[in-house]
Amino acid sequence: MNPIIRLSALTLSLGLGLGLAACGSLRDPSSKPLPKVFGATAVAVPEGFVTAPRPGDEIDSVALWRRPDGGSWVIATAKKSHTLVVYDGDDGSLVKVVGRRGRGVGEYERPNGIAVHDDLVFVVERDNHRVQVQRLPDFAPVAIIGREQLRSPYGLWLNPLPDGRLEMLVTDSFMADYRTETLPPLHELDQRVKRYQLDPRADGLAPEYLGHFGDTTEAGALRMVESIAGDPLHDRLLIAEEDLRVGTTLRVYDLAGRYSGRDIPSERFTAQAEGVALWACPDGRGYWIATDQNSDLTVFHVFDRRELGYLGSFTGRDVAMTDGIWLHQAGTRAFPDGVLYAAHNDEGVAAFDWREIARALDLSPRCR
Repeated sequence: MNPIIRLSALTLSLGLGLGLAACGSLRDPSSKPLPKVFGATAVAVPEGFVTAPRPGDEIDSVALWRRPDGGSWVIATAKKSHTLVVYDGDDGSLVKVVGRRGRGVGEYERPNGIAVHDDLVFVVERDNHRVQVQRLPDFAPVAIIGREQLRSPYGLWLNPLPDGRLEMLVTDSFMADYRTETLPPLHELDQRVKRYQLDPRADGLAPEYLGHFGDTTEAGALRMVESIAGDPLHDRLLIAEEDLRVGTTLRVYDLAGRYSGRDIPSERFTAQAEGVALWACPDGRGYWIATDQNSDLTVFHVFDRRELGYLGSFTGRDVAMTDGIWLHQAGTRAFPDGVLYAAHNDEGVAAFDWREIARALDLSPRCR
């Protein structure tokens, strides 16, 4: 078992006032003041665990799979080592490393976005220009999707449809010149999100490409995109705009791919908008969590699900440079009311107990 950080119940109750161990070192709160957000101080929430560092992997995005035995895996994409790193979702110990660099089935070329649906794991490979689907727990091959359409894919969101099929949206952040990050002309940005329809009951998922979307106006264009997440009940997509040259933010689209004319105010983000996730209750209530990728401490902003009003911000004690996040609402053995997993500093994964987040920001700990 790899060394990890475990927090006792006493530590959790005292965590708001104490520095916590992180991979063998202590963070002195006086040397790392909590970030300011619109003049207010972000609230400190202690991590449930932080995995042992793996600096050669360049961890980017994470997703949770609930095993049939009641346990859980956190599966993380590793861009530099071209693998998937699998952790235990309850304590953060290393389970195994999957794959190798290559273009074949079961191989990866700079894996980035990731999502899990039932026992299927979807992995976006930027440099293989595809989404590879495998069946858990053995990572058996199922399908390769998008090679004919995807140019530089990064993130994805899965939307289960009433008829049992899946809608898959994939962000495609291709450039006119990758060396200088020169953007394509506005009229080409209508291809920033690719839409697919899949059937989990069919061999190979029977993928069908349904086209692309993206606003082409100065106000609503998606210039540099990665994370995307949706809310079918409120007909809403939140898409992270990462281009600091125009102001990083979350753009609000509808599920048809139309820009709403609304953004999360860019002033909320002092670094770069990255991961985004939804806590959803059946009655329409809930919360959006958005990541602000600070190199010192990642700031997680929380917004009302219905109105997108700002509710507060929190940080961990150590988590920084977060790319992808995964919010698991149903709970696990270690986190019975839910858990937020976050990529940490390109070298690991951290977990936040939803009860601690809810307590710190006065949110509902569960749906009523």
